[in-house]
Parts: sequence; structure tokens; C-alpha cells
Amino acid sequence: MRPTGQLHLGHYHGVLKNWVTLQEAYDCYFFVADWHALTTHYDDPSVIPNSIWDMVIDWLAAGVDSDSATLFVQSLVPEHAELHLLLSMITPLGWLERVPSYKDQQEKLKEKDLATYGFLGYPLLQSADILIYRAAQVPVGEDQVAHVELTREVARRFNHIYGRGANYEEEAEAARKKMGKKAAKQYAQLRKAYQEQGDAEALLKGQELLGAQQNISMEERERLLGYLEGSGRVILAEPQPLLTKASKMPGLDGQKMSKSYANTISLRETPEQVENKLKRMPTDTNRVRRTDPGDPQKCPVWQFHEVYSDLKTREWVQAGCTSAGIGCLECKAPVIEAVLDELKPIQARAAELEAQPEQVKRIIEAGSEKARAVARETMREVREAMSLQILG
Repeated sequence: MRPTGQLHLGHYHGVLKNWVTLQEAYDCYFFVADWHALTTHYDDPSVIPNSIWDMVIDWLAAGVDSDSATLFVQSLVPEHAELHLLLSMITPLGWLERVPSYKDQQEKLKEKDLATYGFLGYPLLQSADILIYRAAQVPVGEDQVAHVELTREVARRFNHIYGRGANYEEEAEAARKKMGKKAAKQYAQLRKAYQEQGDAEALLKGQELLGAQQNISMEERERLLGYLEGSGRVILAEPQPLLTKASKMPGLDGQKMSKSYANTISLRETPEQVENKLKRMPTDTNRVRRTDPGDPQKCPVWQFHEVYSDLKTREWVQAGCTSAGIGCLECKAPVIEAVLDELKPIQARAAELEAQPEQVKRIIEAGSEKARAVARETMREVREAMSLQILG
């Protein structure tokens, strides 16, 4: 997540609640993408430092658990930048220019000069962010699937170019023999069946066989996977998109909640500020007078009811609005109460963390060091594959 300002309810419903669920089922890495923030805020980065700490506090307050997931700051793991640089040596320019969000963002942010190498290359930095941890899955909405597909193409190209070293077959055979006599023989048969006869079932069985092996290292397993498929060693794993539901959180004007539209409710706004914003929300323009009937489908407040209200309350709104039986302020009252109830525990936890800056600092330092240990290992193999491991 890019640290470019305060987090709001759109972030909470669209991302953070999903992260809290994912951390219970997966080994998750969540990071503050401060280098990515520079792609659009390079001319005024002053908002970034405070946003980093506020963002981490909001994550923790929303339920992200540093004991269950790895939380870190991107720039504290410089290996991201090194992998980005090395991947830029092999990535065709056309791949970056065709990323859908490239021209889309330039159009939306016309007031900024985005004719920079950093902005063009940010999808490749995203790829480095993913590949350096050999992520199996990346939680994204449908609009971000293209970025994951670019990452897969980059990984595939890297493995094709660098996955077959001078002694590739000898090393693969040596790894095969470590599997034990029976398993090694079975692997050879399955490899032959797949490569000579195109037996797809043999490929699946071979992959399962390797997955069950305890006598070989991860590097040897990846080499044998590539050898099985007739390709090179898998140095950078191809991730899959893990599709997440699109956020239903509307903004105060009915559009998507976004800082760009100035229609947000921040996670740490005071109850008075939240109440005033919701009371001033626009409603169905046909309800000029209290006695005029309205149409909830044309009212931004109804979208909040769809997020926060139960069936009984929504039926009360439908009946009251269409018959002019309730006024707009009456309609907003359950929403105001629900939003305040949702924010209360988050704000209480945030206040505790704000009072313990050293604890937040320790969480970031520990997470960044843990992430860096994984990143270093990936970079060791990448450098070795690209003949850059000069000092061994």
C-alpha cells in the first residue's frame, strides 16, 4: 500500500479486512510501498514519512497481526531495487507500455508530470516486489490481474534465459539420485513419458513426486521441476492472482471512495467530524422538501445502508423514503451510528499505538529484517544465475 495520505473506510473495506482474513490462512507479506509513492509524489515527498507510520498504526489497529504476518517498509529492503534493476535488463519496453493502468493513470493525473522512467517502470518494480519472495499468490482485484500476468511473463523470461547453467543437466541428475533409488527411477520414467509422449498426467505425477521429497533442497527441487518440464531451473516462481471481492464502500458523493474525489472518511477522524460529514452527504435530488418522496437507488446514503444496515433497517429506509415517511436526516441516523461503532475500536487501538512509537518501530524493524533475509536468499540465486556472484 502506498503511503500518500490518511487511510479511509475504502482502504478498510477494500483491503485491510481482506488482509486480516488472509493472514490466518497464508504466510503473508504486507509492506509500505514508499518507493512506489515516489512514482507520483517525487516532486513533493514530504507527505511520505508521516504517512508510513500512520499507515502501519492503522494496519495494526484494523487487526493486521505482526505475529501472523510480516510487516515491513519497502525501502528498508534494498534488494527490491536491485532485483528491479536486473529485471529491467531483460524486460521488453513494449511489455511496460501496454500495462492498462499506465495510460489510464496518466490520463487521471494530468496535473502531474508522469513522463518519467520511474512511472513507466513501476509495474516492473511491482513484479520485483512479488518475485523476490517467490510468492505463490497475490491478492488483487480484477483490475490488477494484468500486473500479475506481467510478473508471470517476466519470471518466465528470466527462467528461460538464466535457468540453464553450464552444468544444468549434470546438476539435475545429481539431484535426482538424491531422491533415492525407487523415486529417482520413477522420476526418470515420468520425465520420459512427458517429454517424449506429451503425457500431461505424467507431468502432474512428477510434480507431486517432487513435492513429497524430503531428501532434496528447495533449489534442487526447482531444478528438477524445470528438468521434468524440459525447461530450465525455476529461479523466480510464477505467481497466481488470488482474486478478492471488489470493495462496496462508496464515497460520500456516491462515487468510489478516494482521496482524489475528496469524498472520504478517514479511519482516525473524530466522531464529530464523521457525524458532520455524513449529515452533509447529498441525497436524492428529487427530495427538495421533506414531504417529497424519494428513490433510495438514486441516493448515495442508500449505498452506505447496503454496507452497514441489516435487512430490517434497509426495508425501513425503502418504505420511509419512497413514501416520504422519513426525512433524510432520519435515514442517515443508523448509518452514522454504524460507522461510529465500526471506527471506535480501531481508533482506540490506534491511540494506544500512537502512545507507543517504540513498539511500532520494533514491529517494522523486525518485519523488515525478516523480509530482507528472504530477499537476500533470492538475490543470491539471481546473481549466481546472471554470473554476478563474483566473490562466491
